[in-house]
Amino acid sequence: MTVNEIFYSLQGEGSLVGVPSVFVRLAGCPLRCRWCDTKYAWSASAGTEYTIEEVAEKVESYRTNHLIITGGEPMTNPELPDMLKTISGGNLHITIETCGIKFVPDLSCDLMSISPKLANSTPTESELALEHEKIRFDLPSLQQLIDNYRYQLKFVVDGPDDIEEIEMTLANLKNVNRDRVFLMPQAGTLDEYLAKSKMTAELCKQTGFRFSPRLQVFLWNNAGGR
Repeated sequence: MTVNEIFYSLQGEGSLVGVPSVFVRLAGCPLRCRWCDTKYAWSASAGTEYTIEEVAEKVESYRTNHLIITGGEPMTNPELPDMLKTISGGNLHITIETCGIKFVPDLSCDLMSISPKLANSTPTESELALEHEKIRFDLPSLQQLIDNYRYQLKFVVDGPDDIEEIEMTLANLKNVNRDRVFLMPQAGTLDEYLAKSKMTAELCKQTGFRFSPRLQVFLWNNAGGR
């Protein structure tokens, strides 16, 4: 399988923020989000070929029991189920980071961390935007993920108007626990992060949603592999 990078850092977002974790970033994503901070992982060939056993060995070499599978979009990787079967076991806690566009059943996963893409993610290039809009949101897949896994929902907020779309998304889903909904400031740099964090915090106070830091931006200014 093609792995873009494997690294040891802190979980930067969501309910496990700050937890030392090993990250396995799989290559390949069809979305091409406008503000994506891992464009270097878009191509399915952007990385190094590993056997599943090599990935497992690398994961075991770090002093943590938290593993985060990210991308790219890992749920589109056909080798994901076999990799998780090989790696899971013992006291390893596995988080999968996904945008929620595909449901895969029976994965060894302790937390499905879902970040549905809002309209603010649409690329500016017309050709990319057309394809992006076709696939960026899949309500049936999103509902299945919520129904079948322990989950959290993380929404990237670019401005106050995004709240209306977030509320509409939640209204179209069944059995969503609003305590598991996080708002995160859209930011590619530390300056952007600081500028938008107060706005996002105010939106959390208005709606009751939780504020999620983005430690990878705050601590390392979004440097790769951190």
